[in-house]
Amino acid sequence: MPAFDAARRQFVLATAAGLALSGQAAAQSRTDEGPRTLEGNPMPEPGPEKTAGPVKPGRGCVLTGKVALVTGAARGIGRAIAVELAANGADVVALDIAGPVSSASNAEPATPQELDETVRQIRGFGRKSEAVRADIRDLAALRQVADNIERDYGKIDIVVANAAIQRWKPLLEMEDADWRDVIDNNLNGTANTVRAFAPKMVARHKGRFILLSSMQGKHGTKDGSSYSASKWGILGLMKSAAMELGEHNITVNAILPGLVDTPLTRYEKRLSESIAETGRKPPEKPTPQEAWDIRAPTVPLKVGWLQPDDISPVAVFLASDAANMVTGAEYEVTGGDSAKTV
Repeated sequence: MPAFDAARRQFVLATAAGLALSGQAAAQSRTDEGPRTLEGNPMPEPGPEKTAGPVKPGRGCVLTGKVALVTGAARGIGRAIAVELAANGADVVALDIAGPVSSASNAEPATPQELDETVRQIRGFGRKSEAVRADIRDLAALRQVADNIERDYGKIDIVVANAAIQRWKPLLEMEDADWRDVIDNNLNGTANTVRAFAPKMVARHKGRFILLSSMQGKHGTKDGSSYSASKWGILGLMKSAAMELGEHNITVNAILPGLVDTPLTRYEKRLSESIAETGRKPPEKPTPQEAWDIRAPTVPLKVGWLQPDDISPVAVFLASDAANMVTGAEYEVTGGDSAKTV
């Protein structure tokens, strides 16, 4: 009987996977179509043996019939997660402010066109999707979004709280916004996201929250204290929410990326900081290749940084029924940087 049960389970899983993949778009080469450059210099990329590869159906677990919301979905990790969820069967609402957040951000703001591109890629897998422009600092707006999704899609199964900004500024040189705005967007905005959508999941007695923290939430960050503090706070939020929402059959977990090549990190200051973290003095204006060559030997898997599509498969697992008993957990995707911390 046990052997029969095991065989039946494999048959059911295979059948479900086949149904989820039928009629979906072919695998895409990558989610960010534009050139990966900084001031005309190409961003180094790992070879195929050093990356999880492009988004494609079947990489993760089946999410057929699920409805998801992803914040910060216009580009980078948010887009990769949104598209990966769709590739595995979920309908996905893509939310982003798609505009300036604060002067306390080293990255260029996301645009409405980038948000529309995320929706286009989601729909390319045959899934329902729409773009929603909203500010995660506005709790009332998020509650209205939750109401709208429930009305239009019938439910909310998965919420990925990804939206964030990053600031590099020494404590002694900070303006008020360099601290306040990063905390308000990253930590308070993530808490708002949980507070706005949790009631919908409680009513259905099931749901998934996936919060994006960072390895900078596990250690101090020289000249990046506001970002590090915000991401550290998200871990406390995640564990507390997991304890409170578990009785409602809602899981809450965190993904902790290492250094990832996204518009949030693709600027000269971040290259310099990545070199300094190795103990080396950075050149005055380091190129992407110089930063890669200096940092890669210090990482166990010998990559200078990861790609957004390396992070998204973990979100699919945490969103799936396969993760029914996973909550309050931290999933680190770092290329091996995790080995350097407790």
